[in-house]
Amino acid sequence: MIIDNKIEKLFKVDSAGTHGYHEGERPDSRTCEAALRRGIDLSARRARKVIPEDFERFDLLLAMDRDNFALLRRGARPEHHHKLGMFMHYARRFETEEMPDPYYGGERGFELVLDMAEDASQGLLDILLEKKKSQR
Repeated sequence: MIIDNKIEKLFKVDSAGTHGYHEGERPDSRTCEAALRRGIDLSARRARKVIPEDFERFDLLLAMDRDNFALLRRGARPEHHHKLGMFMHYARRFETEEMPDPYYGGERGFELVLDMAEDASQGLLDILLEKKKSQR
């Protein structure tokens, strides 16, 4: 999925974890290699932990699995619960609620996770763009 500059200016997108185990670290090298084969450069990305301000700053906070969704829900004030969701809810080709952890799955696991992320990202983008159109 290629995003042009006009679309990038419409949305603020970030990534954060519910734990700070790898804070400041680069993504797994296998993720970087698989993404680079698709023309996506992750070399500047660094891990960070969700902070309380994220619940104010972002309209959506999407979890990759149920455990992380529960952690987000516990960390959010009740007035922000409507912002929480599951990332794979937006997928069109994959009928699963959770994104698997590719860490122990070999190279194919990383490719599968990227396939799933691209699918869900495109579904989410389509919904957000449609919403922007209807607000005009």
